[in-house]
Amino acid sequence: MSFNISLSGLNAAQKDLDTTSNNIANVNTIGFKESRAEFADVYSNSLFTNSKTNVGSGVATSQVAQQFHQGSLQFTNNALDLAINGNGMFVTISEFGSQDYNYTRAGAFKLNDDNFMVDSQGNYLMALPVNKNDGSVKSVSLSTTEPVQIPQTAGQPQKTSLVEVSVNVNAGDVTHDPATFDPTDPTTYNNATSVTVYDSLGEPHIMTQYFVKPPGGAVTGNNQWLTFFTMDDKPVNIGDAAGGAISGTWDQDTNGDGTADNPGVAAQNAAGHTAAVMTFDDTGNFIGSNPTMIQTVALGTVAGGAGVIGPGADGTQRVEFRLDNPTQYASKFEVTKLQQDGSTVGRLTNVEVAADGLISATYSNGTEVPLGKVALARFANEQGLTQQGNTSWKQSQSSGEALLGEPNTGTFGTINSAALEQSNTDLTTELVDLISAQRNFQANSRALDIANQLQQNILQIR
Repeated sequence: MSFNISLSGLNAAQKDLDTTSNNIANVNTIGFKESRAEFADVYSNSLFTNSKTNVGSGVATSQVAQQFHQGSLQFTNNALDLAINGNGMFVTISEFGSQDYNYTRAGAFKLNDDNFMVDSQGNYLMALPVNKNDGSVKSVSLSTTEPVQIPQTAGQPQKTSLVEVSVNVNAGDVTHDPATFDPTDPTTYNNATSVTVYDSLGEPHIMTQYFVKPPGGAVTGNNQWLTFFTMDDKPVNIGDAAGGAISGTWDQDTNGDGTADNPGVAAQNAAGHTAAVMTFDDTGNFIGSNPTMIQTVALGTVAGGAGVIGPGADGTQRVEFRLDNPTQYASKFEVTKLQQDGSTVGRLTNVEVAADGLISATYSNGTEVPLGKVALARFANEQGLTQQGNTSWKQSQSSGEALLGEPNTGTFGTINSAALEQSNTDLTTELVDLISAQRNFQANSRALDIANQLQQNILQIR
């Protein structure tokens, strides 16, 4: 009996040594969870056994239990490195369409050759589907999760049709003769502002708006300014509703008596480059509908068009300038609003993962696209999970069903981007446990040796 008892003690001590050694070996393994060898005594009894004098039969390993407490966070420079601060596990699959889910705390993700987020084993990170307009989650279900793919490009080209402008022109500026306006000569106009617009192919063009204060444009109760347009330094005329060129008019006071003695002057330069007219009252506020729409002629080579974009693009494209509450105050020229609605094809410039797990990609055309929200899973009994290696686990009957949720909600933890969860192994504690397991092994070896000596003495009795 003593042989078997000592042998069970040796086996238990060896199991403790193996467990402790494995913990020490994985002290630098990302997402590793330490194990603890748990033992139970072996005791057998029967109906006619005297339990008061019966001795136990040794020790057995009852479980090698994983310890899922939080490991410390190590911060990195890779935005795709993810760490969970709190409860929950990442969900991964090994191949598309698989329902065989793996669960892990190791968040060292990267992009594969198809721009999917994968771990070092090539397993795909699963995310909850989101609405593209606001990033809200569509469904919180394990069956609706999908691998995260980060496209290198975003959207199709969108030609510019609207430019919104809000400016203040200086009431104290000097005047310039509109007939001499030349966009290449800054002495022929007062101010200018530019915006990048796009044709139907996504090709960028620089559209510039010039402001000219004409001589004698101030009459009783109002002041007038002219605004010209160019694209890529080529003149673009003002268009009418049908798309043809049209010239506005302004009222000129030649003798300075406050009366327009030369009304209806064409708003254009000597070369026939037409302009729109802006009229302000004596308080500097715009006279007319607010906002006011100014539309250009067609930008292509169609009849009456400006011919400033190539033949491969949509030649009928027109740009509408929306003047939103322009003013004429005695202060410096200022642009308070300037934006347009066109875009080109965007190239991936940045990927971000928020604390709530939302994965967003930013592109060179200024668009930001929500791609999905990192799915987190938790279990009623984490220690019941089946260990798979590579710091991953699978669901089992003991663990219970996976409960899915969003990061930073309920009992689920937050996501730390550019961080990794280190092994939760305490090296100092493991070294002490190693010494203890070694002494247990030595003690059981000694007990086995003594039992052997006693057997030898009995065999030598004559």
